[in-house]
Amino acid sequence: MQRGLSVSDSDVFLFTPLVVLELAHDTKAEAITWLLNRIREKQENGGAELLVEQLLFPAQDGQKPNPNVFVVGSTLQRLLNGSEEVGMFKEFQDGTMRGFTYANRESFKDFEGDGDGFLSVAECQYIIKHELDTLRAKSEEHVPGYPKLKLYPGKSVVRRLQSKGVLVQYFPLHDKEELKRLSFSWYKKIKLSLQPLDDIRHYFGEGLALYFGFLEYFTFALVPMALIGIPYYLFDWEDYDKYVLFAVFNLVWSTVFLEVWKRCSATLAYSWGTLSRKKAFEEPRPGFHGALGLNPVTGREEPVYPSSRRQLRIYLTSVPFVLLCLYLSFYVMMVYFDMENWAISIYNENPNFSTSILLFVPSIIYAIVIEIMNLLYRYAAEFLTNWENHRLESSFQNHLVLKVLVFNFVNCFASLFYIAFVMQDMVLLRQSLATLLITSQILNQVMEAFLPYWLQRRRNKKVHKRMRRLMGDKELPLLEQVQLETDMNTYLGTFDDYLEQFLLFGYVSLFSCVYPLAAVLVVLNNITEVYSDAFKMCHVFKRPFTEPASDIGVWQLAFETMSIIAVVTNCALIGLSPQVKAYFPESETQLILIVVAIEHVLLALKFILAFVIPDVPKQIQIKLAKLEFQSLEALKKRSRALSRKCWKSRRPEILISGM
Repeated sequence: MQRGLSVSDSDVFLFTPLVVLELAHDTKAEAITWLLNRIREKQENGGAELLVEQLLFPAQDGQKPNPNVFVVGSTLQRLLNGSEEVGMFKEFQDGTMRGFTYANRESFKDFEGDGDGFLSVAECQYIIKHELDTLRAKSEEHVPGYPKLKLYPGKSVVRRLQSKGVLVQYFPLHDKEELKRLSFSWYKKIKLSLQPLDDIRHYFGEGLALYFGFLEYFTFALVPMALIGIPYYLFDWEDYDKYVLFAVFNLVWSTVFLEVWKRCSATLAYSWGTLSRKKAFEEPRPGFHGALGLNPVTGREEPVYPSSRRQLRIYLTSVPFVLLCLYLSFYVMMVYFDMENWAISIYNENPNFSTSILLFVPSIIYAIVIEIMNLLYRYAAEFLTNWENHRLESSFQNHLVLKVLVFNFVNCFASLFYIAFVMQDMVLLRQSLATLLITSQILNQVMEAFLPYWLQRRRNKKVHKRMRRLMGDKELPLLEQVQLETDMNTYLGTFDDYLEQFLLFGYVSLFSCVYPLAAVLVVLNNITEVYSDAFKMCHVFKRPFTEPASDIGVWQLAFETMSIIAVVTNCALIGLSPQVKAYFPESETQLILIVVAIEHVLLALKFILAFVIPDVPKQIQIKLAKLEFQSLEALKKRSRALSRKCWKSRRPEILISGM
């Protein structure tokens, strides 16, 4: 285990602090003692067998600090055993990725000596989180000191405390030296090289590394679109007929893009050991509640909530609310069109420079309103999804993603569909798309890059100044680090990051044929996104626990759905082109039938292409098949050896009975 974190100059603690555990300020003393004992207790006695010590902060500006802040660590032996428990994959001597077992530790590539340095700090922190999350209640009926805080045998203690507010937060500490090296190679120098995905994965885990891998891949995939779009935009400003070719290219690009990404993500996941890693059994969410019942899978007592009641909440409350929000979105869109007509009428009456600028004002206001509505709806969707009381985090995320995607899609793209296919005004479509895209990107950059940077600099200076004033010349780097990181914002996952890329993918794949610079703007946005997101992960947010992942999850389906809609949209735009209409001057019905037929053929080709191109490269399939074969052979040998051992132990009885 790497020793990048220090407790203090005086080495008060004899272990490397990896995780910070903060309880509520008024937590009862008996509850604290009980929890610490459970954390330290041996595994065979139902404990986590971890190391934990208290941190004491000096009084700040006359206010007493929270005394219930603890740091958690572990012995190397416990971490190695824990890596086997969580099913961690590591590189074997033959180059394959295999599940780590302590018995075969010498056969793994980077295991040397006693194994110090074999596990990264992020992996150690993930193991500690797993051990804390799986710390289960035994015979306790309630948390000591809290008679009303019931405990159920076999239920996660930490999740129970978290759901009731006794446990305020727990998070992994940053490794200053490693973070400094990662920051330098990631965003502190302007470069044209690829991101250090292996280093990002090593520090933040596979889930976050896959997001940055997707962001990088998406950006590079947009380069051909941008290179083709620039000459189209410069030399064919008013000739919309020639954008038919660009729409055809858009069809091919949106199809191939996602199929190739699946292969890239499979390659990354295999090299990181998560492609064939089995998911751990999901525990109930901290906020899940219900009457006490028996889990038919685990046999443990835990809260049970009827599925019928959840479905009633979804269909009688959540669905009507989403429909109401969609109606509100359409209403705002019609107000926008009224403002657009008003601006056009003023320009027609008195065409000059000021009135020409006025033409862009409705679109700018509408873009700002869209961002505000998306933000407000996101909070409402989270509240509703939490109220639906989903048992598992994966189910919660799926329902939240569905709600947010439906609203964001309608809110961001409904006006563009209306302009394109109802008004059939390609000039207005180009203007609206450009204004929406540019305005949303400016707002996102202000909210995601400049504002967090400014706020974090102020916060860091304030904490450093306060700690220096309190401690004088004493150097207690851990206290200062914990104080700083405790006040940092909590990273809520990649949801908003993927959502932003999803909407940008929609702008490019749906309507970029009428505004070819869309790809150029998205490329520029994503380049700045890499640097701003990297800075936020390193200096604005608390370090998140690593999340093993083999792909981008439900977002792959979301992007594929958008690509199908893009095929239909671009075929329809091609059919609306005057150049195509000229071939069918007498029969509009025939044109519609032909466009629909071509669209069906393209969709069929898309699905065939998805079937023909394997999601996992062949060389990786061979490695996985070879590993599975070797595992089966090893199981057979073990079974034969066990049978021979049993047979030998029974032979004397057979000889005696034969005599």
